[in-house]
Amino acid sequence: MKILMTGMLAFFSLTLLQAQTADSLMIRRIADEILSNGKAYENLRQLTKEIGPRLAGSSGMVKSEKWGLEKMKSSGADKSWLQQCKVPHWVRGGADAATAVYTVPAIGTKNMLPKKKILDVVALGNSEGIGLKGLKAPVLLVNSFDELEAKKDQVKGRIVFYNYKFNPNYVNTFQAYRDAGQYRGQGPSRAAKYGALGVMVRSMSHATDNHPHTGATRYDSAYPKIPAVAVGLRDADWLAGQLAKGEVSVQLKTMGRMLPDTIGHNVIGELTGSVYPDKIITIGGHLDSWDNCEGAHDDGAGCVQTIEILRAFKAIGYQPKHTIRFVLFANEENGLRGGSKYAEEAVARKENHILAMESDAGGFTPRALGFTGSDTQFEKFLSWRNLIAPYGCSEFVRGGGGADIGPLNRALKTPMASLNPDTQRYFDIHHARSDVFEAVNKRELELGAVNMAALIYLVDQYGL
Repeated sequence: MKILMTGMLAFFSLTLLQAQTADSLMIRRIADEILSNGKAYENLRQLTKEIGPRLAGSSGMVKSEKWGLEKMKSSGADKSWLQQCKVPHWVRGGADAATAVYTVPAIGTKNMLPKKKILDVVALGNSEGIGLKGLKAPVLLVNSFDELEAKKDQVKGRIVFYNYKFNPNYVNTFQAYRDAGQYRGQGPSRAAKYGALGVMVRSMSHATDNHPHTGATRYDSAYPKIPAVAVGLRDADWLAGQLAKGEVSVQLKTMGRMLPDTIGHNVIGELTGSVYPDKIITIGGHLDSWDNCEGAHDDGAGCVQTIEILRAFKAIGYQPKHTIRFVLFANEENGLRGGSKYAEEAVARKENHILAMESDAGGFTPRALGFTGSDTQFEKFLSWRNLIAPYGCSEFVRGGGGADIGPLNRALKTPMASLNPDTQRYFDIHHARSDVFEAVNKRELELGAVNMAALIYLVDQYGL
């Protein structure tokens, strides 16, 4: 009996070793195809330079959807289609402007001279503009919501300046973003509650330049919709310093407005499963970007990585066991309508989704893969680390997903995964005019696609 047990263990160990060797060779084959023949970087150039900004409702959105559908077809999708959804339609309406008006002592006298300084600002997404007449009001600086409450009697008739800084002690900069993001999202309405006429928000970044960073705000219908802008970091520091010396007024001009909802689309390509066609693996990024940038890292990178995995699988002749869907989601930035529609139709069609994966953290060097699922599923996920680690993602962590696949997880309890690149530079350019094609490194972009493809291959082979 002991000899029999020893023989069985040896057999199973050999079988496991052979499977791991086969998987290692397949992942190497996928990596070689992407690193040697990859199209992701050229696709990103087309998306950013030939189409450019792609905010929901814009002409750029329409052009990018047509582009994405053609890329799905030319990359070898068995099926490809546009999934219609209603999307919000916010327009900036013109250039945003802010001019600080302050005084300085005249040399050799006691007189105070008025001076002006142009501030680099950008209106927050979904914000209501002021119109051509503009707004001029004194500025009240607050460093937190607690300070706003303490100074609430001083708010009326002023422009509130939230000077809440990115916390430098968070090594993962997404934690700093989540911490500071409340001032962009809630700040305008919380200031309007006490009679503020407008809001300025310190940009959600720890960059060293002066580019302002936009992003969506959310109005509370109980209070007036006041204009709101983000201000560049250098100008934010200057304004804080000037306010410490005396009063500063700002002339603010924004023209943003919401138009009626319009039609947008998720762009979907599919490889049909050969064994389990009714079990679906979803992988994607979001196609829209803010209107003040090319959206190269956010999230052009995730879109072209998604298309590249489809192309690479077809190029090497890989036939998946499960159906794999490659999705370019609509309207992540200011409404999340694409991800919500995808989940809604999955529920209506009673689809069986075994995994959803998203890349929406930039095209930087891959560091980790995140996973959200049961303990048993997470243990299986961990068992693949040694196969994927040589390509960059050596950390396998709990808590993966993304905004676009979150609705699918909430509706169907679908396990989620995410590509987690190095975070240190992401918020230098996030939602700013500096998020351009030139900010993306070809090698880093491709390696991200390799790591994503490796995980999708393993889930396809062994399930969760």
